[in-house]
Amino acid sequence: MSEKLAARVRAWIDDDPCSESRAELEALLAAQDWAELSERFAGPLAFGTAGLRGVIGAGETRMNRAVVIRTSYGLGKALLARDPGYAERGVAIGFDGRRGSLEFSADTAGVLLALGIRVYLSEGTCPTPLLAYAVTKLEAAAGVMVTASHNPPEYNGYKVYAPNGAQIVPPWDGEIAAQIADAPGAKDIARADLQEAVTAGRLTYLGAQMDQDYLGAIGELNRIEAADPEGTQREGLKVVYTPMHGVGRDLIVKAFAQAGFKGLSVVPEQAEPDGEFPTVRFPNPEEPGAMDLSLAQAEREGANLIVANDPDADRLACIVRAADGTFRPLTGNQIGVLLGTYLLERESLLGLDAPADADKRMVAASIVSSPQLGAAAEAMGVYYEETLTGFKWIANQALAAEAERGVNFVFGYEEALGYTVGSVVRDKDGVSAAVILCELVAFLANRGQNLLDRLEELARRTGVYLSGQRSTVFPGQEGAQTMAAIMEQIRTSPPSEVAGQAVTAFTDIQAGERRPTGGEPEPIRLPKSNVLVFDFAGGDRIIARPSGTEPKIKFYFDVCEPVAEGEAVSAAEARASERMGRLQESFSALAAPQS
Repeated sequence: MSEKLAARVRAWIDDDPCSESRAELEALLAAQDWAELSERFAGPLAFGTAGLRGVIGAGETRMNRAVVIRTSYGLGKALLARDPGYAERGVAIGFDGRRGSLEFSADTAGVLLALGIRVYLSEGTCPTPLLAYAVTKLEAAAGVMVTASHNPPEYNGYKVYAPNGAQIVPPWDGEIAAQIADAPGAKDIARADLQEAVTAGRLTYLGAQMDQDYLGAIGELNRIEAADPEGTQREGLKVVYTPMHGVGRDLIVKAFAQAGFKGLSVVPEQAEPDGEFPTVRFPNPEEPGAMDLSLAQAEREGANLIVANDPDADRLACIVRAADGTFRPLTGNQIGVLLGTYLLERESLLGLDAPADADKRMVAASIVSSPQLGAAAEAMGVYYEETLTGFKWIANQALAAEAERGVNFVFGYEEALGYTVGSVVRDKDGVSAAVILCELVAFLANRGQNLLDRLEELARRTGVYLSGQRSTVFPGQEGAQTMAAIMEQIRTSPPSEVAGQAVTAFTDIQAGERRPTGGEPEPIRLPKSNVLVFDFAGGDRIIARPSGTEPKIKFYFDVCEPVAEGEAVSAAEARASERMGRLQESFSALAAPQS
């Protein structure tokens, strides 16, 4: 085995144009570290509907220049095969502040230019929503964002956008993957000189003008003048913001100033892009400890609100100061329901004319997000769509609904802190979502309320919705096999009851059907995916799925508990929490790996 593996490694070294990567593999060969080399050559880093994402390092299963060069070649070939006219429409490319992002974006540009494709390249680091906006603004044929979003520091990624400005969905991924498989070795793929391409008019750098266009577009989304007509809340609202060592700061500062919010304070230790993420173990606002610096600053400054982006600024987190002075973090579901219901009710709340297409409005959420927005939308007579996990599905479903049914897409979200308002950005946008959230805060403050009061009001209308998640990491090849075995175990032997609650329906999205207990299977509309759903009476739900970007399996739990008239919401929350605990313990035991 070691001889065959060594031969594969040496063949890769011969084809790798990066001296650092070659040296890295040579050192592993010299040390005869066959276990590590086996991991690095377990098969190509798969290109899927999330593009690429993996640990930075040398080898075919890692993120490195050789992999990016071959991927960019495959992307270019797939574009030209679809439509030779895409060469002139070009590809927009952006990159964040992670290790390798600058080099990966330059390699991507060089390969595409050598294939005859025009390129629009970000002049410096940029947020993901800005790149996604640029694709539609430029009417480009595609977009590439080099980022691993909120993954740990050792990761990087390569996200691809289709001509419609949304992330690719099938069959795009398959077409690109096929071209990558047929690509020559990385050292044999031509890369154009970027400066020569600028001189020839084939490469344009995206700078301040694109920022201004984006800010103007998201500025049209807010109704802050009506939400805070006297401007007192905009003047007095104190907000602490952290970009989490990412690239969101400049746009957030400008967007808040544009909307009239003057009390924004940036966490200085996390203000600059830094791919090492020195103050956090895991650059995700949801992770324990990630918001400690923000909380300390908010206490010192007497802030009302803390908002955070993840490193590429496509997600938004929020912590609210409660009436008793303590800080309460909001979940992704709570923020999504707050934003979605506010946008649907905004005209009536602010005394504005109802939109002409009020009966054609649509909101959407991923299937693993709380069902609460759907319940609220149904009560308002608004279209509601559930999609597979991943914002690519939300954006593409919104575009399809607009084209097929003439609906007006208002808002979409997923529980992992991802939100989009309207169609300015056809992906998650943590910048515009932050501005709209602060607009809601200003409106509520003028009524003597805060976001927690609004959540209680919504709970009385829809019932208390409590969501929870459990996940287990399974790294490496063995971990992938364990996850597959767990999913197959649940799929082939689904429980009929969990914690004493009878399952009313079992949905296997991979099989494309929903099976009501005691009834005949029903086809479902969702694209096939390795997701299993258990429904219970009263709106409770459990979902099982492997992560698409990390080596972990995830279980999602949703509980719905009505609030009786005159009852404290906290009492209903306590009942929901107790039932949630039972469901989590029971299902986690049922789904444990079999020895």
